[in-house]
Amino acid sequence: MRDFGSFDFLIVGAGSAGCLLANRLSRDPGTRVLLLEAGGRDNYFWIPIPVGYLYTIANPRTDWCYRTEADEFLAGRSIHYARGRVLGGCSSINAMIYMRGQREDWDHWAALGIRGWGWEEVLPIFRGLEDYQHGAVDGYGAGGEVRIEDPRVRWEIIDAFREAAAECGIPPVKAFNGGDNFGCAYFQMNQRRGRRWSATNAFLRPVAKRPNLTVLTDAHATRVRLEGRCATGIEFTRGGEACFAGARAETLLAAGAIGSPQLLQLSGIGPAPLLERLQLPVHHHLPGVGENLQDHLQIRMQYKVKNVRTLNTVAASWLGKAAMAAEYFLFRTGPLTMPPSQAGAFAKSDASQPTPNIEWHVQPLSLDKFGDPLHSFAAITPSVCNLRPSSRGWVRIKSTDPSAHPEIRLNYLATEEDRRIAVDGMRFTRRIMAARALMKYQPEEYRPGQSITNDNELARAAGELGTTIFHPVGTCKMGPDQMAVVDAQLRVHGVERLRVIDASIFPRITSGNTNAPTYVIAEKGARAILKTLQSGRT
Repeated sequence: MRDFGSFDFLIVGAGSAGCLLANRLSRDPGTRVLLLEAGGRDNYFWIPIPVGYLYTIANPRTDWCYRTEADEFLAGRSIHYARGRVLGGCSSINAMIYMRGQREDWDHWAALGIRGWGWEEVLPIFRGLEDYQHGAVDGYGAGGEVRIEDPRVRWEIIDAFREAAAECGIPPVKAFNGGDNFGCAYFQMNQRRGRRWSATNAFLRPVAKRPNLTVLTDAHATRVRLEGRCATGIEFTRGGEACFAGARAETLLAAGAIGSPQLLQLSGIGPAPLLERLQLPVHHHLPGVGENLQDHLQIRMQYKVKNVRTLNTVAASWLGKAAMAAEYFLFRTGPLTMPPSQAGAFAKSDASQPTPNIEWHVQPLSLDKFGDPLHSFAAITPSVCNLRPSSRGWVRIKSTDPSAHPEIRLNYLATEEDRRIAVDGMRFTRRIMAARALMKYQPEEYRPGQSITNDNELARAAGELGTTIFHPVGTCKMGPDQMAVVDAQLRVHGVERLRVIDASIFPRITSGNTNAPTYVIAEKGARAILKTLQSGRT
């Protein structure tokens, strides 16, 4: 086994959290930091081009290419489950949509007994990280590393959807992220002048030449090495060779909601019955490792429209494609700057909800499923999702082989509450699409179709149309209860010198895209580590 020596900090995973951690922990030139990334460098042509997600998701060069287990209420389907496997992690392949979540999300965390994680405590951290296109206005910060910009293309059909939403009680707003996202707006994105702004751009590339920071790509972590209940380093493979690096201070797992619980379980930290069944030594029984998996399921209702331009019609000809390419490379504007969804709306599925609990991702396009060609007709896809699903799944290793994918079971729509909210969301979507503002486009429901009307049929259709928005969280949840994996400082319960710092620590999923909250988790984790380090020196 090749020995890479000893570092102060080892970070597993160069995604959104890992890049920020590497930046913060290597600021002190006397501290040596090693960042391990299983994927390769982020020099693929399609990564910086926003529409390039079409070529990075389901591409083994940049995606782990996981698949979920078949879900009963998803018509027995197994679905592709993209996770970034490249420098920048998911921030190199995601939708780029910037969403803090709502005040209620963070205050719920604090109400669970997790001190320091309420909205008023995380809001200054968001602002400190932000670099808003228009400066420190609209509630945003300026001068931070995370660039936030307005969209660089607009669509008549999207503007009409916003007007229709207003007719149905959802007001137009300039921007989300103020604490209560009620309203409808174009999404703001992590882009800089029409190019993706990933965690690599924000945090890693600016400090890559620090002599005390070592970044190893194609380095697949296989096990946390333990002495008793103390983490001492990471075993990993690189170029087919078994390797080890030691950690003098701490080992930090930032491998995400799939990778971090998998690595803990492979290391003998997790539910004892699972480890014993696979004949793995149980170093520490921690039943919550891999449990509490949550995600947002979007129900992709689709409508044919007339008398309006959509991406389906623009991309239908070589001339249209050439025009889009020319506009992008000449001006950095147009459809190639698009995230998967252009606009969003937040509302309550029913009056009893304390805050908006459903969200629409609105797209000026339609297709059968991700990776398939666009339909030949003009269309709009208003996908609706339940922001606070009650269904829970898990991530569990199926083998002691670190290269084998774990079992990923979401149990989408498994609860009656989730099925009811799905149906309510679909009915709400139909009200918006029937509003006066859209009448001149003659919307015709293509999927699931107007013939499906009763609740049971709609719930079944939700399972047939539903797919992930790629927001897995919760599998190493933070908290004081028996199923929690880390404490409020993100230290693994019962194991010394080991933390998990990524989206797996969410106790409950936030309202919307999860990349921005992951940056805050990493920033808070870095501050906790540096405070511990400082107190140890004094």
